Amino acid sequence: MAGSNGKQKTVRDMILSLGLIGIAAAVIYLFIPHDTHAPDIQRVDYRIELTTARRAASYPVAAPEGLPDTWKATSVRFRAHEKDHWHLGFQDPDGQYVAIEQSAQKRKDFIDAASLGGRATKITEQIDGRTWTRYTGGRYDALVLEGTEGSTTVVAGTASFDQLTTMARALKTS
Repeated sequence: MAGSNGKQKTVRDMILSLGLIGIAAAVIYLFIPHDTHAPDIQRVDYRIELTTARRAASYPVAAPEGLPDTWKATSVRFRAHEKDHWHLGFQDPDGQYVAIEQSAQKRKDFIDAASLGGRATKITEQIDGRTWTRYTGGRYDALVLEGTEGSTTVVAGTASFDQLTTMARALKTS
C-alpha cells in the first residue's frame, strides 16, 4: 500500500506543477504587451533612380504620376546589367503590395519572374489605348503589357486587380 500512495503524490504533484505553469503562461500573455499591426514601412524617394533609369534604359521607363499620397513608394532599383530591369514597389492604400517591373529581358522569363509564376488568362483590359493581359495563379496577380518599345511592363502584387489597374493607369513614360 505504501507504493500506491507514493504514485498518487507523484501524479498529483505533476498536475499541480502543470497548473502553475499554465497560470504563469496566462499571466505573461495577458500582461506583456504585443504589437498586432504591421511595422510602418518607410516611404522612399525614387526620383533620382527614375532619372537615371530613363537616361540609361533601352526603352521608355514607366513610373506613376498623379497617385494620391495614400500610395507609398517603398522600394526602387534599376539594374542595367540585368537587361535594364526597372523595379518600383508601392504599398497601396489598403496596405497591399504593388510593383512596377520593366525589362528588355526575354518576355516569358521576365513575366514568370515578375508575377512569381503567374499564367495568362483570357481577360484583357484597355488602359490608355493599350491592351493589358491579366495573369493569375502565381504568388502575385499581374497586369502585363507586352512588347512595348523593346520592353515588357508588369504591374504585379498582392493588391486587387482594381488597384493594379489604378497603378497601370497612372504610369507615364516621360
